Amino acid sequence: MRLHRIAIAISVICAALAIAIVIGWYRVVYLPGDTAGRPSVGGPFTLVDGDGRTVTDQTYRGKWLVVYFGFTFCPDACPTALNTIAGALDALGPEAARIQPLFITIDPDRDTPPVMKQYVAAFDDRIVGLTGTPQQIAAVAKAYRVYYQKVGDGANYTMDHSTALYVVGPDGRFNSLLAHDLSADEMAKRLKDLL
Repeated sequence: MRLHRIAIAISVICAALAIAIVIGWYRVVYLPGDTAGRPSVGGPFTLVDGDGRTVTDQTYRGKWLVVYFGFTFCPDACPTALNTIAGALDALGPEAARIQPLFITIDPDRDTPPVMKQYVAAFDDRIVGLTGTPQQIAAVAKAYRVYYQKVGDGANYTMDHSTALYVVGPDGRFNSLLAHDLSADEMAKRLKDLL
């Protein structure tokens, strides 16, 4: 009986510790505000837009950024995210001018500047598609802590990737993450609260 009580006590302590760790991680990664103790997310990048112009993080300084990483051959997550972003921009009305959505490819071999330009235009012409060399994409993905991996061989390969949206403030500092499954109205509300 005594061993049973000890086992229960240990289980309760472990559960409390696990909950404390999850709450601490959530506060560090997902809540905006002071960045003390928060893992570094985002930072400088050099990429190419749909017109072949070199752009950097400084190009978009002064605007709120909504950054999404994906690829044009994506069958579901990327089109869903871009549709949601477009809907959020519409819901924000004139306030949307203070936001710059960026769609950064994780498949630079297929997603050339013209491909990116045509792809994002199908969702909303306010979304900017960015590509670059494999090294540039690897660097920006690492800075934003984005997971991506090529799956399969040959021309029909696909890409596995994380699906969070990153919100970056006008000062270029990471602010928060937005879940991939938000509705356009929910995203608009979250963004409006920041503006």
